[in-house]
Amino acid sequence: MSRFFSDKYMDLTPYTPGEQPREQKNIVKLNTNENPYPPLPEVAKAAAEASGRLYLYSDTECTELRKALAKRLDVSTDELLMTNGSDEILNFAFMAFCDKHIPAVFADITYGFYPVFAAINQVPYEEIPLKEDLTIDVADYFQRAGTIFIANPNAPTAIALRAREIEEVLKHNPYNVVVVDEAYVDFGAESCVPLIRKYDNLLVTQTFSKSRSMAGARLGMGIGNPDLIRDLNTVKFSTNPYNVNSLTSAAGVASLKHDEYNRENCLKIMETRERYERILRGMGFEMTESQTNFFFARHPAISGKDLYLELKKRGVLIRHFDIERIKDYNRITIGTPEQMDRLLKETEAILEERK
Repeated sequence: MSRFFSDKYMDLTPYTPGEQPREQKNIVKLNTNENPYPPLPEVAKAAAEASGRLYLYSDTECTELRKALAKRLDVSTDELLMTNGSDEILNFAFMAFCDKHIPAVFADITYGFYPVFAAINQVPYEEIPLKEDLTIDVADYFQRAGTIFIANPNAPTAIALRAREIEEVLKHNPYNVVVVDEAYVDFGAESCVPLIRKYDNLLVTQTFSKSRSMAGARLGMGIGNPDLIRDLNTVKFSTNPYNVNSLTSAAGVASLKHDEYNRENCLKIMETRERYERILRGMGFEMTESQTNFFFARHPAISGKDLYLELKKRGVLIRHFDIERIKDYNRITIGTPEQMDRLLKETEAILEERK
């Protein structure tokens, strides 16, 4: 830290993203939940064509993108806000709907950025423990005195709640905003987007990173009542009006024009998930029921950290969280069948050495 760094951030512990190796040759990267399938060439072409207008500022309203997405989600354009990844819309929500009198409320094991957003915005927060089986008990979120953040499906546990369960949270918190983070919803979970017109306190966040193969483009969204969106736009236009660049916006429109391709890739990932879940369980792994593009798994014969380190030595990256409750687990992104076969081969060799 320099001597100029503000005291208000001295205790800030930043979010730690997954490793991004510079040299990716012969590396099987299953640690950051990226989609293993690239977007169609039309997406890159649209971004390339937009590059010819880089001397102009991007459209602050993301007009064409919001029109295309509104049609896809069956919502109106004034129920949408486009952002620089879903991390930005989540941070906007902490800024807009939390303060020293309105704390944030979220699970103790969930997306690691939530406590960081709370800290950087100087917002008090309450962590609600997951149950012993790592599931969320929605009753724990009834009548809370704060803004509620629920990742659904949850990360890193991969477990999803039904939409009707989250609706119970909404019913029991009419005076609180409930933010449902649906980064992984397209891999088999139920979306709460249809509930936004029934509950004016619901904000749903989603991303193009996972199901639409655009992690590098940084494109996310908030979906909610127009009044909530106006609140969030006030924050956006007070921080970064041009938050979505022209290339990303054009790529997003092109992606939505070919959204059937994205859905087919999601189905392929789900099929791969089912196949390799059976295999991993047969190898002795214990895991949660995943409705995401990753597994959350442990093996009784080896610690989570040791498996992570041994696989890393062999060129396979997975994600380990050094948190007491989940230190025996690893989060394993579902890659292509070829990538998963490499994971199995190296894991089998490691387990054999442990006998």
